[in-house]
Amino acid sequence: MVRKPSLPYNLFMTHEADELLKKALALSPGERAELAGSLIESLDEADDGVTEAWNEEIARRIEELDTGKVKTIPWDEVRRKVTAKLRDG
Repeated sequence: MVRKPSLPYNLFMTHEADELLKKALALSPGERAELAGSLIESLDEADDGVTEAWNEEIARRIEELDTGKVKTIPWDEVRRKVTAKLRDG
């Protein structure tokens, strides 16, 4: 794979980081995606309180769907409404 010129956000990479990037860019697209996901996850420093709150919110929403308290909206309908809202303001 031919490496593209460094992008502006790569200007301050150390030599070691730049070498890692070169090796990463030689990986298959699937391998690069897995690596990128792992790197992004390593940056996530959510505290346990936030994680717990999200887990509770997710459980609450699933319960609302399962009990019929709320209903889903088909994607075609959502897209139509959003498009109209963006078009009409």
